[in-house]
Amino acid sequence: MEFSRRTFLKTAATGAAAVAVSPELAFTAKKPVNIEIVNPRKRVPVSLIIDDSTTLVNMAHFGIPQFAEVFPDKYKQDWRKLPREIPDAFVREFGEWSAGNGVKGKYSIVPYPACTGWVNRFIPGWTRRELEESLKLVREVIVPNWDIHPEMVSHTRVIDIKTGKPFPQATPEYMENWEWSQKKSADELAAYQAYALNILKEAGLTCEGLTTPGGYGGRNQDNLALGTLQAVREVYSAEIPHYFRDLFTEKGVSVAPQVRFPSDLHTNDPKCVVSILGCTGDWFGGWDGLEPGNADLFITEDLQTGRLVEVVESGEPAIMVCHWPGIYCNGEKTGFNILKTVKNRLDQRYGHLVWMKLSEISRYWAAKELTTITFDNRQIRLKAPFAAPDFTLKMNTSVKNPILKNGTPLQKVTNIRNLKSGTFFSENWESYICFDLQKGETEITI
Repeated sequence: MEFSRRTFLKTAATGAAAVAVSPELAFTAKKPVNIEIVNPRKRVPVSLIIDDSTTLVNMAHFGIPQFAEVFPDKYKQDWRKLPREIPDAFVREFGEWSAGNGVKGKYSIVPYPACTGWVNRFIPGWTRRELEESLKLVREVIVPNWDIHPEMVSHTRVIDIKTGKPFPQATPEYMENWEWSQKKSADELAAYQAYALNILKEAGLTCEGLTTPGGYGGRNQDNLALGTLQAVREVYSAEIPHYFRDLFTEKGVSVAPQVRFPSDLHTNDPKCVVSILGCTGDWFGGWDGLEPGNADLFITEDLQTGRLVEVVESGEPAIMVCHWPGIYCNGEKTGFNILKTVKNRLDQRYGHLVWMKLSEISRYWAAKELTTITFDNRQIRLKAPFAAPDFTLKMNTSVKNPILKNGTPLQKVTNIRNLKSGTFFSENWESYICFDLQKGETEITI
């Protein structure tokens, strides 16, 4: 019997499908053996999405007057009082704290930030050396724990990719955040997104995904997904492209990643694209650094309530969303301090979280959704279009000596918290097996 993960999406809890094996194939107590793909190491993924970050430029300072030109009644902040720069000293402080505390996620680098200059060439107002040092800092301190995304090209005006100049019209139809993207074909979006990706590639940065600015593609989601799949594979040959566009803060609404447009799964070149969903609003410091946030919205001081508690308890990835100007908070670092508080509270309440980059979550979910499983005579056979580390199976039976096809035995752990690749846990007719899933076929004897 063969089962696809996608068959069970509507009924399986937290997006994990159960492979129901008929009674005649079961070997334990004459009851069906159910095999379920669960979270990596039976932990809940946690991540942080940072939007509106780039090298040197404070996107709020330079972006607000451009937004105000289009919507003068909505953007009345005194942008002149905001710092023009978010200094590299803060980037280093944040990056080193993140590395020391295991915090991971996504960090944007806007390629042509608010039309000030090009991160792969020069940005007026800063020296060439300052730009090069800023990029070096991102590569060395940020990249190890964070995916890099472009946030389209400028995050403000739409750029004519034939000339490299902004279109002259300051209207919603020519702003990246609003109307321009809503009726474009997948090919048109792919060309624009590839333009942004190529700038970062020239700057020495690698990307497996991208972030949409504001409402970009909000009413054109299929073409956005297909355009992302095309652009990221074209520029970086990334195996599993992903993108961040939407977030949901309502209780009970699923925030599990969405694996979209899978194809060619039985070939050497399988394809899909993953939509990553955030689960919080920006409750750190707002997109302009002018709205102090509140850690209690994430998790309260008594550790009992808050949006992150809801999502972690559901078992779905708890992916927070923030904006870089709000983390810096115009030098006050209010958003940064809120993040530290949230991290501390999560650590106090939970011992089963795993911080992951968006690319890591995307890979795991693609494998989780698209791997097929068969079971017969103590043999678990998996056929996977994509590899995934720490792949974890749950079974409603005891397991004594599981062995991979290559003869490698899995080592038993006596505490489920110690589950990692190459180990298993078994207790009270419930077992978990954790291993690095290989692309293609994997066999495990239990």
